[in-house]
Amino acid sequence: MDIIIKSSLPKLREKLLEALQAVLPIAAIMLVLCFSIAPVSPSILLCFLLGAAMIIVGIMFFTLGAEMSMTPMGERVGSMLTRSQNLFLIIGVGFLLGFLITISEPDLQVLANQVPSIPNMTLILSVAVGVGIFLVMAFLRMLLGIPLPRLLVIFYAAIFLLAAFVPKEFLAVAFDSGGVTTGPMTVPFIMALGVGVSAIRSDRHAADDSFGLVALCSVGPILAVLILGIVFHASESSYLPPVIPEVGDSVELWQLFSEGLPTYLHEIATSLLPIVVMFGIFQLAALHIDRRTLGRIGVGLVYTYIGLVLFLAGANIGFMPAGNYLGQVLGGQSSRWLLIPIGMLIGYFIVRAEPAVYVLNKQVEEVTDGAISAGTMGAALSAGVALSVGLAMVRVLTGISILWFLIPGYLFAISISFVVPKLYTAIAFDAGGVASGPMTATFLLPLAQGACIAVGGNIVTDAFGVVAMVAMTPLITVQLMGLVAQLKTRKARSAQPLLDPAALLAELPDDAIIEL
Repeated sequence: MDIIIKSSLPKLREKLLEALQAVLPIAAIMLVLCFSIAPVSPSILLCFLLGAAMIIVGIMFFTLGAEMSMTPMGERVGSMLTRSQNLFLIIGVGFLLGFLITISEPDLQVLANQVPSIPNMTLILSVAVGVGIFLVMAFLRMLLGIPLPRLLVIFYAAIFLLAAFVPKEFLAVAFDSGGVTTGPMTVPFIMALGVGVSAIRSDRHAADDSFGLVALCSVGPILAVLILGIVFHASESSYLPPVIPEVGDSVELWQLFSEGLPTYLHEIATSLLPIVVMFGIFQLAALHIDRRTLGRIGVGLVYTYIGLVLFLAGANIGFMPAGNYLGQVLGGQSSRWLLIPIGMLIGYFIVRAEPAVYVLNKQVEEVTDGAISAGTMGAALSAGVALSVGLAMVRVLTGISILWFLIPGYLFAISISFVVPKLYTAIAFDAGGVASGPMTATFLLPLAQGACIAVGGNIVTDAFGVVAMVAMTPLITVQLMGLVAQLKTRKARSAQPLLDPAALLAELPDDAIIEL
């Protein structure tokens, strides 16, 4: 065990540099705003800075922990399920995995706590059932080789058909739930499951189909909450904004965080337990992994636990109140339109601090053998999220229905999926779920809510929907990246001179063997 921990120290330093590059730009933007056009109290600023430090350390531990534990666990379970060729086992275990992982997803709990009028457990259980069902569908799609665009057309047509019959209070929440479900707990395990399942297939489309699980798992919650909106009569409830902290000195500041830490220690332990128990059952029944590998997975789980506790404590205690107050300050000024460019700037950098984005970018780079680099994926996601936050701020200022953005956006994204390479389509729809993680739920959503309060809008219809917008735009930007790559490849091929077969044969030696 000591050897495993010592060997991971160089990787921790590498992850620390990545975390600093992700979080420091957000902290710099916040500082510039606080000392210029959006003054905040010293309490809020200090809470934000301590939260940023905790997020940096949390990302460092989580990203390495996910590589060491969640990824190998998911790949081995996926491979084992596929090898069994037992359809009932795949369906049963797939549903159970999706249900249990979703209930334990911290992002979903953050969203449920912010949604008025719907009981937390009602929302969480509905979303969990949706993810369980669609994880099974994703498994069956991979095993049967069904093209992803066809399924997306069917399911999103059903979504927008149901949206016509759902009360407007449920619309934005439904689309937001699809984004937050695929967070730091769900994504590493589900994506690794996809790699494990596709590894058993030997056809040339296996690598393409290793992506797409997150995409379909994002559809389930939207349908589930829309159906909930039709059958459930919401109670009247007012929105409760995050408590703005007031601390007198550094001791009170630390007490504020230390009082919140036990909550996240318990919450993340409860979140990891179902995954660990399920993996333990598979290990005893079929996997039989050697002790050294199990030790590495165990150390990775400890790193994952520490990372998520620090990350969520920093995000919820430090970032959420700061985002809400910043939104109120910016929305209360005469030049409210500044919310749009400032939101876009924050969105561009904040997606880089999403823990699950690291997992996606690394896996894309590995599966494509570097053809799609992590840097290219990061740039496409940043551009998409910047656009989506800008549009979300337009909604906050104008009160335009979210459907005016989502219907054209998804229509365009699904339409180009039929001409873009399959791999880019699957990656794009996965990226939409991954980009809308805890940083969106704990900073961008409160930012929109604070601005909505300042301009006198409707919190449920105008502020909610930020997560949904963040989940939509990467579908377009990543696929456009794929379309550009495809056009460049075709242009390069057409520019190459055609080789004359007779000339090639003439150049061969007389004793050359030609295989036909």
